[in-house]
Amino acid sequence: MSYPRATIDRVLNFTAIDFETANNSPASACSVGLVKVRGGRVVERASWFIRPPAGHDAFLEWNTRIHGIVESDVTHAKTWEQQYPDLVAFADGDVLVAHNARFDMGVIAGGCAATGIEIAEHHSMCSLAVARKTYTLDSYRLPSAATAAGFSGFQHHDAAADAEACAAIVVHAAGFHGVPTVEALGAVTRVTINPVRARVEKPKATTPQPRLSRRPMVFSD
Repeated sequence: MSYPRATIDRVLNFTAIDFETANNSPASACSVGLVKVRGGRVVERASWFIRPPAGHDAFLEWNTRIHGIVESDVTHAKTWEQQYPDLVAFADGDVLVAHNARFDMGVIAGGCAATGIEIAEHHSMCSLAVARKTYTLDSYRLPSAATAAGFSGFQHHDAAADAEACAAIVVHAAGFHGVPTVEALGAVTRVTINPVRARVEKPKATTPQPRLSRRPMVFSD
């Protein structure tokens, strides 16, 4: 069943999210970008630096090369546990959409585990998986998928820009498939909306490395 555009514009609500990290640890978030979508349109944006918890706060050269954030940028930023209520309040119960959601939801779980705070109730959808079921592309990395959705020229690996690119993919995909909600988009593309699980164990701390011996995890690819 296809829905008229007016219906899609009225009920397509979600929050797109993107994290950048200081190192390989999922608890090392150093920046977050958030974009709230209401009725298929961006209505609010927010981003801020995060000071990673002790033991997860080493800034590896490779990560800094990717996103440009250095330790001095986060010196006066809120810690994970200080900023997490702001993140939860911004999302306001929305489905969280991220490009490679497994990584970004792992950051939420890792940050909460490392700091000993309770994870809020979140559900997530992966825009990377949605893009794979919507477009025919040589690459489904965020810049390529966003361009297919009509959103290009953004600063990749800037958390705020990446979150907005992710939002553009989901809004465009919903229109492409003619569905009015992220739940309906998940159903038509067979992309599941998953609960974000708390980590049973704290993530292992990351110590500084003298040189780049291996490629770390890739984030919002």
